[in-house]
Amino acid sequence: MKEIFVSEIKKPQLPKKRQILVIGNNENGCTPELEKIAYAVGAEVAKSDSVLITGGLGGVMKAASHGAHDAGGLTVGIIPQDDPSFANEYCDIVIPSGLGLSRDFLNALSADGVILVGGGSGTLSEACAAYMHKKPMASIKNSGGTASKYADQYLDHRQNVKIVGVETPKEAVAYILSQITA
Repeated sequence: MKEIFVSEIKKPQLPKKRQILVIGNNENGCTPELEKIAYAVGAEVAKSDSVLITGGLGGVMKAASHGAHDAGGLTVGIIPQDDPSFANEYCDIVIPSGLGLSRDFLNALSADGVILVGGGSGTLSEACAAYMHKKPMASIKNSGGTASKYADQYLDHRQNVKIVGVETPKEAVAYILSQITA
């Protein structure tokens, strides 16, 4: 009788859900206008039948999760703490990483594409992690902060991936989908 190894067993190929990370201002720098944009981005992610990933806390993360939740989507929050109670109430799945700021890399690597809404240095950190791994990125140009500053630019001379500036949440999701399904 022939011995069969686990590596030889063929698994059925199930379709993987697309995963889109939304990054931007936390609750300290999130204006009502940014919340409105992030909410619309989250809703568009859900309407595209993609999974929304965020850092799971407040501000843009909460607003995007709220939008996706209201549109019937699935939301994942990868939080820096080791206690899931820190996640916002719109996270369907909470991953308490316990990694602190290092969780930015986990967020970027979990995503097929990234959408920037405003943001500061934390947003830039996540964008840099995504950039190093050549994740497609779209930036809402009129949202200020990191998103506006780096729209339509590369982050360095390597030109790994251009952060494409868009005007609307719908355009952001459409751009990411065009890049990950190509």
